Amino acid sequence: MNFYHVFIWDTFRIENVGMNKTSKLAFKTRIYRNIHKWISIPFVIFLLVIGTTAILLAWKKQLELVPKTQGTRVEVRTHWISLDSMIIIGQEYMRDSLGKTAEIDRLDVRPGKGIAKVVFKGHFTELQIDGFTGEILSVKQRNSDLIEKIHDGSIIDFLIDPNSERAKLIYSTLTSLVLIFLCISGFYLWHNPRKIKKIKAQTTQ
Repeated sequence: MNFYHVFIWDTFRIENVGMNKTSKLAFKTRIYRNIHKWISIPFVIFLLVIGTTAILLAWKKQLELVPKTQGTRVEVRTHWISLDSMIIIGQEYMRDSLGKTAEIDRLDVRPGKGIAKVVFKGHFTELQIDGFTGEILSVKQRNSDLIEKIHDGSIIDFLIDPNSERAKLIYSTLTSLVLIFLCISGFYLWHNPRKIKKIKAQTTQ
């Protein structure tokens, strides 16, 4: 086999290898593109909800989605009333004055402000109670809690079964896996065409 035949064979072999690589990469890229498209279409609403609610939660104080923390009106602070007393005051006001369910979710005590925030399970009403007198200083909606439940999917549990976290776990897991996959497939949709271009450039030299 003379030099000419060796040169022709090597050229054919290089071009063939190059075509195989580019064909495989192009095939894989088409698969990624199709999966990327068909997964992102049904989940686009959920991703928009997550993104929008995340922005709202980041700006919740500036947008006044969380009630402004009040302060005690007592000038000479002595002894706090008991937490049991705060619970009773909160439950009686919620049940008798507002006609809403009075089951308490948590108490958020602010010693520096001299108040306690009472948050309920069945709705998003927040009471702020003076820690020294028991006076109710604020009755407001915690819209940030509603947005947070929409953000993580627990709004479904809240509406159906407040004691369950099943919907939250399923929703959070699925959307997180979709986001991870879209990041990976998006990278290859960006990377593979550049790799194909590089291979073609090398085989033509």
